[in-house]
Amino acid sequence: MTLLALELSSDRRSVAVRSAGGDITEVVHQGTRGTPLFAMIQEALDRAGVARGDVGALAVGLGPGSYTGIRLALSVAQGWQLAAGIPVIGVGSLEVMAAVAPEDVELLLAVDSQRDEFAVVEALGRRLCGVLRLMPRRMLEQAMAEGGRVAGPDLPPAWSGARGIYPTAAALAQLAHGRPGGAAEQLTPVYLRETAFVKAGGLARAPGGD
Repeated sequence: MTLLALELSSDRRSVAVRSAGGDITEVVHQGTRGTPLFAMIQEALDRAGVARGDVGALAVGLGPGSYTGIRLALSVAQGWQLAAGIPVIGVGSLEVMAAVAPEDVELLLAVDSQRDEFAVVEALGRRLCGVLRLMPRRMLEQAMAEGGRVAGPDLPPAWSGARGIYPTAAALAQLAHGRPGGAAEQLTPVYLRETAFVKAGGLARAPGGD
């Protein structure tokens, strides 16, 4: 079965096609705010020699990471599933990151979650081995100062000791292969912080107004 994977949770966005025989073709885009996703998909399919109708399953990186990128990938997966009726497999982007990390060293994977906090989890042997949680930036910097190995995508340039690791659509395709899929609308992005909305107050009337 041919599988199409979309990993858009970081600044290094990628699309990959895994053929029925296991060959993987990947297209990567970075350096701009926009994501030419449909062009990336078509390029990956063309390079793999696969037609859109040959895709038998989709895989999506669920984050944590870029809210816009993850939502874009899920939206495309939902539309594709509605049109073609194929299953969609969701995989956490930190699990994808662990799959491309060095195998022989324990790392603390970190993804910027804004508000001076990072989503972190330990990884060893190309697998996650800890509990996903939020960590303040100062604690992460302290861990690095004490010799901890930190890795992840889009980390602050000042963290010269951190290792840049990005989740890739190629690794996502490998992880998703053989896993059961389901309805794309039931997939939920990985967030560690509830979204809070504050209702704005009513409009104030100008003095003497009606």
